[in-house]
Amino acid sequence: MPRPPTQLPQFSSVSDVAKRLSAAGYLTDKQIATTVFLADRLGKPLLVEGPAGTGKTELAKALAAATDAELIRLQCYEGLDEARALYEWNYKKQLLRIQASQAEGGANWDSVHDDIFGEEFLLSRPLLTAIRRTEPTVLLIDETDKADVEVEGLLLEVLSDFQVTIPELGTVVATRRPTVVLTSNATRELSEALKRRCLYLALDYPSAEREREIVLSRVPDLAPGLADQLVRTIRALRALELKKSPSISETLDWAQTLLELGLDTLDEGAIGDTLGVVLKHASDQERAAAELRLN
Repeated sequence: MPRPPTQLPQFSSVSDVAKRLSAAGYLTDKQIATTVFLADRLGKPLLVEGPAGTGKTELAKALAAATDAELIRLQCYEGLDEARALYEWNYKKQLLRIQASQAEGGANWDSVHDDIFGEEFLLSRPLLTAIRRTEPTVLLIDETDKADVEVEGLLLEVLSDFQVTIPELGTVVATRRPTVVLTSNATRELSEALKRRCLYLALDYPSAEREREIVLSRVPDLAPGLADQLVRTIRALRALELKKSPSISETLDWAQTLLELGLDTLDEGAIGDTLGVVLKHASDQERAAAELRLN
């Protein structure tokens, strides 16, 4: 039986998590820091669920930065299959090798077969790449809910044993387990089997106070009064029934925009001129203009 992969603890305490994530540019609260600490100590994948734009992906990036780990990202989408998530063979290169062998007089098939199914012809995708690494690694499985249900079965197998069987090469077992973060926008319900293997963290948009802290930490040259106006306006936009509410990253983009334009107040004119930074649908802009009286 293969030995289970090791995962060395990355954090000494909950406060250590908060401190190091903050140093990596991610302001956290006690719940987030506690859940990250427990996922680290228990060796469990962390499932982070919430609306788009609440900082789920950024948490994984900050976690990689805070632990000096390589971030490997599997972006999920409808139609994602095992070949794109795990591994596939370089068929074009294999065919060229077969043709070259035939041109050289034709080696027997057994030797050609062993040759073309070697490491040289293996295309490692994110899951296999993360499993094979011996250095600290954060595996981000992003927007898991966008993938087909069949992909969850693949994730269950990989995340349970952290090993992959390649028929032509044998079983690849992780020697150092990656830190795994799965994100979901909750567009569909993930399976109970997958959730059972993870620690769960629900993320929503931050409070006004915390979002103001985030803005001033990431755009430190912005005047505090303008940051207050910005956050109030963002929260007013999120209260509307929009097709796509402004994300935290779009809040930061708007803050940087105001700074670049040299604006010192967020009045109706400034909002109207720069609304495209945060609202990317014409219907949302029309709704915002009507509600905020920008006409």
